[in-house]
Amino acid sequence: MKMLRKMVLIAVAVMIIAGGVTAWNLMAEQASAATNYKQLQKFSQVMEMVRRSYVEKITDEKLIDGALSGMLSNLDPHSTYMNKDMYKQMQVDTSGKFGGLGIEISAAEGGIRIVAPIEDTPAWRAGIKAGDIIIKIDDQLARDMSLPEAVKLMRGKPGTSILLTVFRKGEHSPLTFKIVRDVIKVKSVKGDLMAPQYAYLRITQFQERTAKLLKAKIAELTKRAGGHLDGAVLDLRNNPGGLLNQAVSVSDLLLDKGGIVSTKSRTGRNMSFTAKSGDMLEGVPLAVLINNGSASASEIVAGALQDNHRAILMGTQSFGKGSVQSVVALPDGSAIKLTTALYYTPSGRSIQATGITPDVVVEQARVTQTKQKDKRTSVFERDLKGHLMNGDKKKRARKPREAKHGEVSQTMQKRLKQDNVLQRALDMLKGLHALHVSVHD
Repeated sequence: MKMLRKMVLIAVAVMIIAGGVTAWNLMAEQASAATNYKQLQKFSQVMEMVRRSYVEKITDEKLIDGALSGMLSNLDPHSTYMNKDMYKQMQVDTSGKFGGLGIEISAAEGGIRIVAPIEDTPAWRAGIKAGDIIIKIDDQLARDMSLPEAVKLMRGKPGTSILLTVFRKGEHSPLTFKIVRDVIKVKSVKGDLMAPQYAYLRITQFQERTAKLLKAKIAELTKRAGGHLDGAVLDLRNNPGGLLNQAVSVSDLLLDKGGIVSTKSRTGRNMSFTAKSGDMLEGVPLAVLINNGSASASEIVAGALQDNHRAILMGTQSFGKGSVQSVVALPDGSAIKLTTALYYTPSGRSIQATGITPDVVVEQARVTQTKQKDKRTSVFERDLKGHLMNGDKKKRARKPREAKHGEVSQTMQKRLKQDNVLQRALDMLKGLHALHVSVHD
């Protein structure tokens, strides 16, 4: 009987506490709703004041667009509001063909940071580098504009020019670049042989077909190498990222097992990706090149290969964008891009704002052109005033010969001479292969 009374008392106490908690929650919700209503009332008052008293007549659509843009850009550098035109352009961007300069940008204090110039685009050819801070676009200060405004200014009709003033670390004064806009056709995957059995694979951006293109390129280079590779380089330098699913698919191509990436969000919608069996490179030594222009999807691939001990990372610290953005289309054709999660490498590392540290740090050497007059210390017949012409009327301008099976192209030979990081990677792969052969002999 005593036990029954005790249980009843406990049950009553629990009900009282539960009722108290419910009442407290209800009061908290009501207080929150009242606060929200006051804030919305304030927004409505300000909007009405602007509409009624601003020096120029302004539409409600422009006011709402500006408010949404300010709301999202105030959260973090990657959350943004996209009007109809911007959203349409973003959808074109991921397909690999769009108009503009060819740069990936993010917000920065005092201007706009260039995450990376995309290879073979006007910005890349003009000499824009990852880490540059845009301080002026034509005659407008970049610090006074949002990312969408900056994007709108930099895009334009192909053939028209734009003036970018940038601050670059190590330079004493701002640099100015005149860039001619063009239709940007980004070739997502490139490749060549660095040596008879060694493949060079380059991903410039993660687009809709990147994994398929990489698979085809590996097959092509393997065939050129006589059916077998001894090593490969995956170059992710100055790759600003792109589509998450393509980063996962590329990692899966190069892994036989293990985790690839996981995401964690505040709302509990977490995802995890694991590699399926089958490494297309069949376990041959792999070097991955990264630098401060390697961001987002590039870091997912680099982190997955590093944590699974599938590749040796070489170069310098990556950019450190470890956040995931969800794009939500709105009924009127506009959209928001909202940061909804952080991603983690297979070992559980978050690289947000820290980046990925390479296993072997190799700084890119600065190649300086020696002036022609300094290089020419010898005098030839052709240097003498009034020298006779050759007399051979046939044009002898030679086109670069296409590389045969197993041969290294002239373009790659030139690249290896100018790119010390790539040359170091090739030397390391050759050393690893030699070690493997000697162990199995």
